[in-house]
Amino acid sequence: MKCSYGRIVRQQSSIATTALLTILIVSLIATSLVAQTTTPPVDVDWLNDVQQPPASASNTPPPRMALLVDGDGHPVESVEQWERRRAELGKAWLEFLGTLGLDRHDPPELSVVTEDRVGEVIRQLVRYEVEPGIITEAYLLKPAKAKHRAGVVAFHSTINHSIRQPAGVEGKPEKAFGLKLAERGYITFCPRNYLWPDNDHIAAGQEASRFLKRHPHAKGMAKMLFDAQVAVDILASQGEVDPTRIGAIGHSLGAKEVLYLAAFDPRVKVTVFSEGGIGTTFSNWDAAWYLGDTIKGADFNREHHELLALAAPRPFLLLGGDSADGKQSWPFITAALDVYRLYGTPARLGLLNHHKGHAVPPEAERRLYDWLQVYLPPGSVEQ
Repeated sequence: MKCSYGRIVRQQSSIATTALLTILIVSLIATSLVAQTTTPPVDVDWLNDVQQPPASASNTPPPRMALLVDGDGHPVESVEQWERRRAELGKAWLEFLGTLGLDRHDPPELSVVTEDRVGEVIRQLVRYEVEPGIITEAYLLKPAKAKHRAGVVAFHSTINHSIRQPAGVEGKPEKAFGLKLAERGYITFCPRNYLWPDNDHIAAGQEASRFLKRHPHAKGMAKMLFDAQVAVDILASQGEVDPTRIGAIGHSLGAKEVLYLAAFDPRVKVTVFSEGGIGTTFSNWDAAWYLGDTIKGADFNREHHELLALAAPRPFLLLGGDSADGKQSWPFITAALDVYRLYGTPARLGLLNHHKGHAVPPEAERRLYDWLQVYLPPGSVEQ
């Protein structure tokens, strides 16, 4: 199988790392400036509801680092000043995550393993090379008659049957995001997380160890971010997809992936994050396959409100159920809302707490599809 991701950079050169940081930061700045003049004409009619503080106070302390104060201690009061602050934060996070030392060029070639049809949706199991010598699989779902559609990357949660969950092949139907969005007219791509050596079982410790041996200068989340961006590369390259209209959705593990993807890939215009644990202390972010135990150190001063802010002003919905997320997530939302509002109002960021635990109950399911359909309309279908 042909590898489309160029050469491996075997030495972590400071020149290459600086170039990568510059490209990503410039891209984020350019996209955020464009977003100021291309905001959606309408909003969900419940937007104000998800921007209200919880009825009972949270014991969660405010995030440690102020967003609207720059590295020299000066206040940030405008979009222009925020873009400089954004660059500081993006650089700090990317340096912390490390790099795989891989150049992404053309999307990898797909080979179709199986194909079936669910009503008016064509569902393909595809195989591709995600990094040199590393083969993975995903599901690609398309309406049978599609043209110029929005695309959504749908990530699976921690469950043995992996990509079969969002593709609607196996598992709880409310988490079949990829299939249900395709039925609503989107083209969706459901990639397998690197902790699964196949589609049938997770081997987190084993696969994290293998990754860290290949890429000792990178965190596990750097791998998840890289793989998620490859998924966007593939989705955006589909002839029926409008590459300017891409969204991302994930529950639990999948939510962690969409958080980083939304923060560092401006192609993602709309995001739904469900019960991923927005705070670094809310779930097992210290695991080797995520950020590692470095985040437990006294000198670690980053927090995920910064990543929410990096996604501004693109619509971002956080779903909680009083498990990994809930009222404890509110300080992260309110901190990032200050950044969103620099771009004007309404700010399209909110917390929907359904109080039903680590799940996607019917109310949350209705709202997440409403969020995507309003801020990322699927497009037209050939009749």
